[in-house]
Amino acid sequence: MKFLVGLIVLAAIIFGSMFLYFLKIWIRALAARAHVSIVNLVGMKLRGINPSIIVDARIMSLKAGLEMETNDLEAHYLAGGKVNKVVRALIAADKANIALDFKKACAIDLAGRDIEQAVATSVNPRVIDTPVQKTGTETVAAVAMDGIQLKAKARVTIRANIERLVGGATDETIIARVGEGIVTSIGSSETYKKVLENPDLISQKVLARGLDSGTAFEILSIDIADVDVGDNIGAKLQAKQAQTDLQIARARAEERAAMARALEQEMTARVQEMQAKVVEAQAEVPRAMAQAFREGKLGIMDYYKFQNIQADTTMRKSISGSEKEQKKE
Repeated sequence: MKFLVGLIVLAAIIFGSMFLYFLKIWIRALAARAHVSIVNLVGMKLRGINPSIIVDARIMSLKAGLEMETNDLEAHYLAGGKVNKVVRALIAADKANIALDFKKACAIDLAGRDIEQAVATSVNPRVIDTPVQKTGTETVAAVAMDGIQLKAKARVTIRANIERLVGGATDETIIARVGEGIVTSIGSSETYKKVLENPDLISQKVLARGLDSGTAFEILSIDIADVDVGDNIGAKLQAKQAQTDLQIARARAEERAAMARALEQEMTARVQEMQAKVVEAQAEVPRAMAQAFREGKLGIMDYYKFQNIQADTTMRKSISGSEKEQKKE
């Protein structure tokens, strides 16, 4: 019996706490003239919805002069949206005369965009630096047609475009496009002096490219904050090209020298080959003379005459050689 009484008391306490919880929310809604029935509040709790969030959002919208049904707020909550952010964004858009309805705001919120920040950026444009400092690069480097490098830094003023928030590219795309536009503008300049004299030429060329196309933002202005002169890239490239040409010329000269050495070796081998043939031919002379003696084609007197001629020739060579040496001395 005591156990049953304890259960009844516990159930009464739980029921009383829940009743007080719903009664508090109901009174808050009633006092703000945003009436929501207790049955509806209980139904929200059963559907896994926080009734306090829905009621507060409804009160906020009514006080701002906007009429929002609890069913719509509940549907957005169940879809995983941020109800309070959507309501605050709608209030801010209404005060700033920005065309934004509840369905579009919910779609933007469910797409992962910060709808409240988007409306704030649409009212108060935001300034972003190009390039972004967190990337570790402080300037955008580009080379003019005369080979001089310029380092530029730009500040881009953007405003959120509510119509393109769903499916539009982020501000990172704008930063990348602006950097590309700066490189193209400097690269198309004849000399770096023209860019230094009139940095606005970069801004005008970049703005004319329509860089905010397909993004969730509208570019209001592009201001060149700083332009510095970098290295002479053209001279460096020419020096490297000259060094490369020198190495190629050296390689070709070494190739020709190697071919000449190979040809010299080949000619030396041919001379030795011809000398061997001469020695071989000289070795055939005694054999031919012996054959001539045997066949009777050569007599003893003929042989002696041949030796006398050979000796006379040798003597003449020795005499002429000694005379040449005396002349040298």
